[in-house]
Amino acid sequence: MTSVSLPLSSLHGRDLLSVADFSADEIERIFERAAGLKAEFRASRRHAAPPLAGRTLAMLFQKPSLRTRVTFEAGMAQLGGHAVYLTEDVVMGARESVRDVARNLDRFVDVIVARTGPHEVVVELAAQASIPVINGLTMREHPCQALADAFTIRERFGRSRGLVVAFVGDGNNVYHSLALVGAMLGMEVRLAHPPGYAPNERIVERAHQLAAAAGGRLAFSGQPAEVVRGADVVYTDAWTSMGQEAEAEERRDAFARYQVNAALLDAAGPDAVVMHCLPAHRGEEITSDVMDGPQSVVLDQSENRLHVQKALLVEIVGGDGGAP
Repeated sequence: MTSVSLPLSSLHGRDLLSVADFSADEIERIFERAAGLKAEFRASRRHAAPPLAGRTLAMLFQKPSLRTRVTFEAGMAQLGGHAVYLTEDVVMGARESVRDVARNLDRFVDVIVARTGPHEVVVELAAQASIPVINGLTMREHPCQALADAFTIRERFGRSRGLVVAFVGDGNNVYHSLALVGAMLGMEVRLAHPPGYAPNERIVERAHQLAAAAGGRLAFSGQPAEVVRGADVVYTDAWTSMGQEAEAEERRDAFARYQVNAALLDAAGPDAVVMHCLPAHRGEEITSDVMDGPQSVVLDQSENRLHVQKALLVEIVGGDGGAP
């Protein structure tokens, strides 16, 4: 079986609220750990020496989920620990304040994953709890998704630096985290979006800073074909995310030219791969022939949520540097 032996983790006890909370070296460390865990799990569907035995994860979810819930819950079990899933039973700010939830969970468990709307919720959880808090999704960022995406890209191409990632669609939370991690790892991250759907200016400014330090680049356009030309990765996401249902018709009209279909993929070239964070609205932001086609790595992304998040948990909760 494959194992990974690394020195004491600099990530032990740390929060992950934004993907930019970690350095490029720390992200590479997570990827190295993830590669070892993935190889071992694929060989036997188990880990010979589960590194998080006796540890407990609280999953505080105010948004529905398939991948985030299953990958964290199954991942914790595979690592020898246990996960407690909390939904409407704990409505922070209504039934109980965020501060009180954080301070109670701090006494019960070893780590918290929060999937919520306002980013300020995870910030307050982290401020009030002495245990690590992981952002499982907010309206501002989706760092676990971005880490899995970057790991998938490195798996596919054998490197990160110098690659071109073209995001077609909304400048949303997924784009925000992808831009930050891509910039940090020396990629060129492009965005094609319609007027009125630009990303957060502060996050773009931070990504520019990270790109300048790492040799990366950010680019923007209103023309999808221009953005994908020569790209290594063509990435899209749902046009209407959770909490935006009332805008669905308006968004379908605004994004009609931004569908990732066979014609757009042809503009990128035969070696480009297609990514989508899921869930997908087939026939809207992406066509089924592209999503299920030979250039798609969508299911690889999904699988890698499991391995990268397991690596993250081992690094921030285990912290012993031992083999998985």
